[in-house]
Formats: sequence, structure tokens, C-alpha cells
Amino acid sequence: MRVKVKITCKTCGERFVLRGKKERGQIETGFKQCLCDNRHDFVIEEDMP
Repeated sequence: MRVKVKITCKTCGERFVLRGKKERGQIETGFKQCLCDNRHDFVIEEDMP
């Protein structure tokens, strides 16, 4: 199932809106790192229509 996902970097505040797959309660977008080189500290939330 495809879902719209909002990702916010906790380091610099940059926001991204992506599409991802939702399987077994997990969301996979393929997102690896922010523009500020942060790779771990994000807020990931499903965007409801």
C-alpha cells in the first residue's frame, strides 16, 4: 500500500514529503539522509488525506 509520508529533520528542521510503502505497520521510503548529513534523527509521520 502506498502512503504519503512527511519527514522532518530534528537537526536542521528541513521537511520532506515523499511516497512510501506501508507493510506490516512499517513505512519504507528509501530516504537515507538529510541535506545537513543527518542520518538518524528524524520525525516520520504518515500524511492523512
